[in-house]
Amino acid sequence: MWESFRFAFAGLRYAWRTQRNLRIHMAITVVVMALAGWLRFDPVRWAVLILTIALVWAAELLNTALEAIVDLASPSFHPLARIAKDVSAGMVLLCAIAAVLVGLALFGPGLWALLSPWS
Repeated sequence: MWESFRFAFAGLRYAWRTQRNLRIHMAITVVVMALAGWLRFDPVRWAVLILTIALVWAAELLNTALEAIVDLASPSFHPLARIAKDVSAGMVLLCAIAAVLVGLALFGPGLWALLSPWS
């Protein structure tokens, strides 16, 4: 069991070192979590936020794994390899767009109440 954890953490370290977008996701995660704390999210909002963040991170990690598999299977250019990589990147984009929409639903009312001159 401990070896499985070691392999999993090795995968996370690899992705952290090699994937700029994962580091960007981390920066956004820190800002969003701090904002959620400042707005005093209730447990349900925290749960939705954490699941949304996990979805984006998981998509990014899956994209990294799929790119590695495609590179292994097709070291030279192949149109199907390009399609696999593009679709995988599209998956991350879709999850990121969904995360922004969830963020608007979670943060919008609280930020509007704090920042609106009419409140």
